[in-house]
Amino acid sequence: MATLEINNLHAEVAENGERILRGVDLEVNSGEIHALMGPNGSGKSTTAKVIAGHPAYEVTDGEITLHLDDEDLADVDEELEEEHYHWDLLDLEPNERAALGIFLAFQYPAEIEGVTMTNFLRQALNAKLEEREELFEDEDEAEAEKEEDEGYETSPMEGPADDGEIGVAEFQQILSEKMELLDMDESFAQRYLNAGFSGGEKKQNEVLQAAILEPSIAVLDEIDSGLDIDRLNDVAQGIERLRDEQGTGVLQITHYQRILDYVEPDRVHVMLDGEVVMDGDAELAEKLEEKGYDWVREQVYETA
Repeated sequence: MATLEINNLHAEVAENGERILRGVDLEVNSGEIHALMGPNGSGKSTTAKVIAGHPAYEVTDGEITLHLDDEDLADVDEELEEEHYHWDLLDLEPNERAALGIFLAFQYPAEIEGVTMTNFLRQALNAKLEEREELFEDEDEAEAEKEEDEGYETSPMEGPADDGEIGVAEFQQILSEKMELLDMDESFAQRYLNAGFSGGEKKQNEVLQAAILEPSIAVLDEIDSGLDIDRLNDVAQGIERLRDEQGTGVLQITHYQRILDYVEPDRVHVMLDGEVVMDGDAELAEKLEEKGYDWVREQVYETA
């Protein structure tokens, strides 16, 4: 089981020093669904981006630690040191965090003409596997490979189409299984990445990416925004299958209780002014839908 542990996290906008996060404490385990709720400007999306390593934000205090166990590291073929079970994500680049099992679904996914979903997803999976291998590689071996590669230039446009650990035929099988798991039409994967997609299709694509990459912890930034009832139900079912079939832990960021009618969270966290100020079960989300956030603010600051 993997655990994402956030302790006393403070962060500001790198460009102008504006403080956003003011001591966030949060813990998410694999196999759990957590909802992070709060009004606009409370710091929810910033939390998601800081977890993933977005360069627009600078962490000024606190820790983000990913704890792994033997099951999470079953693919690593070596005797592991203690440090391999506990990773300080703030010391790692975004691609290294992704390789360890952190996934961020974007609120506004980019559109890329000319790149099919299939090619994008296979390249993403191979990139994760390659980076993961390097993270756990012996330092002497890594140095030897670096010296061997010196003087050579490579291009992503060169080499056989079937390059990478996962070849085209093997990936097609993986993709077919994941799309069946999510009850998606396989023709979806032949389209260009998000190009011409509806809002709901883009969000379904984010869930498909998580299914392919099999993260330990998936952070979903307002994945319910702009969805009609049918797409909301499709996305919610996909989230549940990530948890139930793959054991993914989900941190689901949302303004509204609506999606939680379809996928019940194990825990609900309320964020105000850059801090998590209240925790509860699914009933807390229902209360927020009924009463809004003013009563939380009153209760928190009266207690303080």
